[in-house]
Order: sequence, then structure tokens, then C-alpha cells
Amino acid sequence: MIETTFDPASVEPRVSAAWEEAQAFRAGRPDRAGAAPYSIVIPPPNVTGSLHMGHALNNTLQDILCRFERMRGKDVLWQPGTDHAGIATQMVVERQLQERQIHRREIGREKFLEHVWAWKAESGGTIVNQLKRLGASCDWSRERFTMDEGLSKAVIEIFVRLNEAGLIYKDKRLVSWDPKLLTAISDIEVEQIEVNGSLWHFAYPVVDEAGKETGETITVATTRPETMLGDTAVAVHPSDERYTHLVGKKVRLPLVGRLIPIVADEYSDPEKGTGAVKITPAHDFNDFEVGRRHSLEVINILTAEARINDNAPEAYRGLERFEARKRIVADMEAEGRLVEIEKHKHQVPHGDRSGVPIEPWLTDQWYLNVRPLAEEALAAVRRGQTRFVPQNWEKTFFDWLENIQPWCVSRQLWWGHQIPAWYGPDGGYVIARDEKEARAKADEKWGAGAAITRDEDVLDTWFSSALWPYSTFGWPDKTAELARYYPTSVVVTGFDIIFFWVARMMMTGLFTQNDVPFKDVYLHALVRDEKGAKMSKSKGNVMDPLDIIDGIELEALIAKRTSALANKADVAHVTSETRKAYPNGIERYGADALRFFLAAMAAPGRDIKLSIDRVKGYRNFGTKLWNATRFAEMKGCVRDPNFDPKSAKIALNRWIAGEAEKATGEIQRAIEAYRFNDAANAVYRFIWNVVCDWYVELAKPIIEGEDEAARAETRAMVAFILDQSTLLLHPFMPFMTEELWSVTAGSIPRAQMAALTAWPDLGGLLDAAADEEIGWLVDLVTEIRSIRTEVGVPGGAQVPLVMVNASPAIETRVAAHGETLKRLARISEISFAPSAPKGSVQIIARGAVAALALEGVVDIEAEKARLKKETDKIDGEIAKINAKLSNPDFIARAKEEVIEENRERLEEATARRAKLQDALAGL
Repeated sequence: MIETTFDPASVEPRVSAAWEEAQAFRAGRPDRAGAAPYSIVIPPPNVTGSLHMGHALNNTLQDILCRFERMRGKDVLWQPGTDHAGIATQMVVERQLQERQIHRREIGREKFLEHVWAWKAESGGTIVNQLKRLGASCDWSRERFTMDEGLSKAVIEIFVRLNEAGLIYKDKRLVSWDPKLLTAISDIEVEQIEVNGSLWHFAYPVVDEAGKETGETITVATTRPETMLGDTAVAVHPSDERYTHLVGKKVRLPLVGRLIPIVADEYSDPEKGTGAVKITPAHDFNDFEVGRRHSLEVINILTAEARINDNAPEAYRGLERFEARKRIVADMEAEGRLVEIEKHKHQVPHGDRSGVPIEPWLTDQWYLNVRPLAEEALAAVRRGQTRFVPQNWEKTFFDWLENIQPWCVSRQLWWGHQIPAWYGPDGGYVIARDEKEARAKADEKWGAGAAITRDEDVLDTWFSSALWPYSTFGWPDKTAELARYYPTSVVVTGFDIIFFWVARMMMTGLFTQNDVPFKDVYLHALVRDEKGAKMSKSKGNVMDPLDIIDGIELEALIAKRTSALANKADVAHVTSETRKAYPNGIERYGADALRFFLAAMAAPGRDIKLSIDRVKGYRNFGTKLWNATRFAEMKGCVRDPNFDPKSAKIALNRWIAGEAEKATGEIQRAIEAYRFNDAANAVYRFIWNVVCDWYVELAKPIIEGEDEAARAETRAMVAFILDQSTLLLHPFMPFMTEELWSVTAGSIPRAQMAALTAWPDLGGLLDAAADEEIGWLVDLVTEIRSIRTEVGVPGGAQVPLVMVNASPAIETRVAAHGETLKRLARISEISFAPSAPKGSVQIIARGAVAALALEGVVDIEAEKARLKKETDKIDGEIAKINAKLSNPDFIARAKEEVIEENRERLEEATARRAKLQDALAGL
């Protein structure tokens, strides 16, 4: 017996346990031995992480694909695993040790790594368990970790091979350096934060050939005065006539005394500032390139901790960078070299983990020359071996790879894959798979017994992630999994890591496997907060998916959202906004409702605005199917495994069978095309509108009637259609549908659980006559209900309906369905006439004309005037919104969420206007 209500709290863990016990998601099941393979590798979440809305979206979409293809009979491998997350994990463990007054350098590398592995064993599986809560149908028996033995072997192997191909080298270049974590970091770990800063204008004295000051000065502007100690040139634009006479001359660098040249370079913008810029090649990425073009000296004036080093004048040595800034500005003012201080709002790059401003810093690092690899990846996409969905992301992929720079792959950490390089007595190095091989290479290079030491640096976390589609299948060994599941079918990920992950997987996959790592790349958008703003802890607007699944009280939600805020004003603002948005906290909605919301909102190229009301609406949608199935059970609509829907005689039953066939095809095509929102909306329409609102409603009189044959057929069809509905919904709402599938089995056990049951194959059920007959009834009732609402017919009023110039077929339909039409559309009587009576609204349903007689019920002229007035008002709203959205100033200055809100209002207003126009046309 079906329970009165669906309770996710009790059902979800029980269903999860049943899937696990049945090994439902294991790849290579004996029953799929001859099946076509379908494989996806999960974007490995950080082992330090916990589930956020991006994970929830990403893994819901992957799960829909995997469940769908599994139901279609394929041998599905959804490969799970986690990333070791070098910086994030090292920070977590260092923080724990510091609480016990232990510093990693005191205990040494080996002991520190023991602590990291202990933490990983104890706490590193949090996100995996959370993904299971979401319903992710991965083959959890194959879970991998980027630092496990097999993947470490793959990392070493490809590093050696890349070196043998001449693509690995060491170089002194600028990197984004985190002076708190003391390591180079990747661009994705750099967060641009807008700050209210200053632009200091300094006058540099021009000198003659003898080095004497001429009295002329050239003014440069900088946001970072401390870096002037490392200036090696001043640049002006070649066409800037103000400075043409100075090009080739020199200036004396104030406070330092060094003579530096004035060079002509297009990097200098005549329209910005003074048109002259100081060039500090060791502390600015653009300046570094200018320095290379003009063979300038590169002088690093900062230590790893961002203190002034010994390359600067003695007065500044040892000063912390911002302390040095104040001292330099004061000294420049004292010398009369400070021309102006201008308020300046600008973006300052910060380390996303450390929270401190990063420094472009000149240091020795390991690099991978990715250009040859990028050319192969570009060619593969252009050949169509891999396609992007949506396709417009191809351009981003092309732009990045066509302008690719060498990849700095080394990090100054202890947690990660240690670079397999050993240094010899002369500072040279050998690269090897292990120490034994290194020893042999060292003996050959430096002579037997030469002392060698291993490089302490580790590889960028993205380096091991780049191997994920094949290292997880056992490469470099030639495994059965690699042969069967590579290349994978699709990678599903966010657009923000096209370069960091997708492109690098493409490059390494082609290098090692001579084939692309995936056939499709599906890129989804962001999940934003309830106002459309990007979620971040610093804004206090992050929503935990588990709080939607399990529910959370208001005060606990406020505490979560304000935990990362230090500013009292921010805490007060977030507290107030949270109280307004969620006055009663968040009730339990379960995983299914959240999953369906994410799928239904996942329109290509459009961010998702979190809406708890919509999540609630989709929970109600699940309840609708649950209640319909419960009603069917109470009415004796029991599953008959031998029932053939093609045997149906009754038009209503033939109609619903055809609707099921149409819906199945629509949902299937949408999932195949990665149009998740279209697929979700199609299954929603079919179950809620077609099955529950129409079929079950229209079937009630037959089920409760006296014709035994009609009752038996309809009961069997109702059970059959609800079974198909359950299967069509399963990829989206797996927990509830699995439970329904189990409890509606009846006396004959199901052959398989829903997760392993075949996707509905409903060919040959379309019946044109039934579709026309019942479709006409549905369309007519729908139109009548719509018109009644639009023209203000009182809810309980019974209104006459006139069939205008009806054909014999329409007369037959009215005779068959007249009572149903009266009941569902609140019609008092149905008559036939050659023309519409006065004071009526005309309706066309599938070519047949009907008239709703409203004389005496509605004042037609007044209603026309009301509709016209409302249309005019909406026209005004539409004009205002269009004016905003077509104003470049508004688009440039307004917040993203405000722009999105206006776009939504425009859509709503346009749709409302269309309805009003239809009602007016009918009158």
C-alpha cells in the first residue's frame, strides 16, 4: 500500500542502500556484457570540499545522462573520484597543526605528509557522501584519488614522456606568487577584488648623455610605488608627439640613482594617465613582455615573503611591501618628486585561499611548452572529433589555445606529486620515473656516485587532473577499462574551467592516447542566489544544497551565511536580507525536488537564479504523481504485466497511449541534445498536465462506471501510463520514482529496480482519430477556462456554450463528451447554431468554432475597455524596460542581477500582453 505522503527523509537512505546492495551502478555488469559503452568521468571535487550549488547542478546533469543511458541498455561507467587539492589541503592541515603550535617546517616534509594522509583518511570523504545524498549514480566501487598509487604512476610517466619530447624545461619567468602561502598559484586561484586605491604621479628627471639632469622631467603614474625600486625603463607610445624628443634618452630613477632608458612601445596608452608608464619587468606581467622586447634588465626587489630584498637601496631593505610603499611615497614627496595623488578604484589580484594580494614575482619554475599540444587539440575540435555544447564556447576554446603561454607546472608546496627531477653537482638535472632510474641517469651524466638531490617542488594540481579521463582507467598500463571506456562520451563541467581543465585534458589525452578524451563537452552556467547575484562567502549569499534537501531553521541559516563575514555592517545586511528572503527558514524538500529544479532551469547559456518557491513547486509536482498513483491504487488500477496498450478500444485510452509515445520521444531527443530544461519541462507537462489533469480526470467516470470491459481496460491503461510516467521521471527524480516502482509492483515482482529497467519503448501507439477527438476536447476546455479567467467570468458561474456551424464529426463528439465538457468547463448547456450569438466570445479549437455566451454575465464593452487599458499599461512597462536594456550606460553600470531581473520582467510582460491580446481578439 502506498503511504499517504512521500517522505524523503525515510525513503532516500533506504533507496540508496537498495541501489548499493544491488550494485546497480557498477560498470561492466554481466547483464551488459554485449552492450555499447557509455562513460563519463566526474570533474573531481576537491577532497577538502563540501557540496555547493555548482556541484549539485553539475552532478545532477551528469546523473540524468547516466541514468538515461543505463535505462537505454548501455554499459555505463560514471567514474567518481576526488582531487588532492594541493594548496587547499595543505592549508587545512597546516591550520590544524598551528592550533597545536606546530609548524610544518619544524616536523619536516615526511612527517607533515603523514598528517595530511591521516586527515584525508578521516575527513576527506565528506563530499563523496554528499554526492551520494544527491543521488549520484557513480560506480562508487571504482572511486579514485589524484594522489593514489595508480594516478601517481600516471603523473610521473607523462612528465617523463613530455620531457623526452622536449616539452619540459626550467625558466626564470614571472608567476602569480602568493607571499603568504609561499608558492606560485594558477590564474583560477587568483581572485580580482575591487579596491579604493590611489594613483601616485611621480616626476622622473631626464638626464643628458653625461648623466646630468637637464631640468626636464617625465611624469609616470603607478598604483604600486614600492615596485619603482625595480624600474628599468619608462615607456611612451611611438606616436605620442609629447615624448618623441625623449625616446632614446634616459632618466635617473629617484631614490635609487640608476639611469634607465625611455623606450617607445605600443603598450603605453597615450589616452591613459600621463601617457608615460614605468616599466618594472620583474613585478608586472605586461612590463615583463615590454622588457623582453627591449632587452631590459630584470631586477627583482621582493623576497618570497614580499619584503624588500637586497637589490634595493639599503634604506628599504627588509620592509614589508606596504610599509615600503608608505616610506617611498614620503621620500618622493620630500624630494619634490610627488606630483599628484589621485583617488583610483581598481582591481587588485588576491590569492583566493590566502586572501592576500598576490605578487607577479620572478622565480625559477618548471614549465611545459604546451603550444604543440594546443595545436593538436585545436585541430581535433576543428575536425569535429570533439564538439562543444553550446557551440559558442568553441570560440573561447580557440581564443585561449591560439594565444596559449607556457604552463608553469611547479608549486612550492609539500602536498602533491613531487616533481621527478634530481639535481647533480653542477646544478643540472635528470628527470626519471624513480630514484633507481635517476641514479643510472646521474651516473651517466656526472659519473658514478655523483651526489644527487630531488627537487622539493610539487606539480600544479591541474597537472594530475589533466590526466583524469585515462589515468582513472589504469593508464599507463594497457587495461581493459581503458580500451573499453576511452574516449569518454561527454564531460560535463562549468564554462569557467574550459582552459584549466577541459583544454588540458584535450592536450594530454591526444599526447598519450592519440585520441580525444571525450566526444562532447557540455558546459553549464552558474547557479546564482535568489536575487541573481553570484554566490560567494564574502557576500554571505551562499546556499548549501543540503539545507534545501534536509531543511534548515532561520537562525541556523543566518549563522551559516554570516560565518565568513568580519564587518558588522555586512553581518547586519546579510541577516536582514536572509530574514526577508526566508522568514520561516527552509523546509525539507528532498533531493528530488532540488534536482528537478536544477534540470528545469538549466537552459543553455543562461545562469540559474535560485528560487525556493520553484523548488517547492517541483516538490509539489512529485507529490502530484505520488497522489495520482495512490488514487489509482485505491481505484483498483493494478499493474498487469500482460497488458498491451495497442489493444485499447476506448478513444481516451488510445489517446493517452499516443501522448505517452509523443512525450517519450520529446524527452529522449532533449536529453540526447543536452537540452535538460526542455527534457524536464516535457516530463513535467506530460505528468502534471496530460496524465494527472486530463487523463486521470477523464478516466474517473469510466473507472467508476458500470461497463466492466471499459473499466478493466481503463484500469490497466491507468496503471500502465503511471508506470511509464515513473520511468520517464526516474533520471530526474530517482528516489521517489524508485520507491513508487517498488510499492506498485503488485502481486508479480518487477524484473528490475527502476534504475535498471528499460527506458520506455512506446512506438506505434499514436492514433490519429483518438488524438483528434480527445485533443479537441482538451483544447476546447483549456480555451474556455482561459477565456473565463481573462474576461472575468465569476468562478462559479455556469455559462451556455454554442457550437457554431458544427460539422457532423463535432456533433458526434459533443454527444460523446458533452457531459464531461459541461463538468470541466462549467457549461450550463450546449447548443448548435449557424452563427455566434450577440455578446459572446468566440473560441477556435482544432478548427471548430465555439462561442461562450456571456450576455448578462459579463459587460462586454466594459471588459474590452479594461483589457485595452491593461494592455496599454503593459505596453508602457515594456517600453521602459526596453529603454533600459538598450541603454549601453545601464548595461555597463548595473549589477548583473539587476540586468537579469529586467530581462525576466520583460519576458513576463510580453507573455502577459500576448494573453490580453488573445482575450481582446476573442471579444
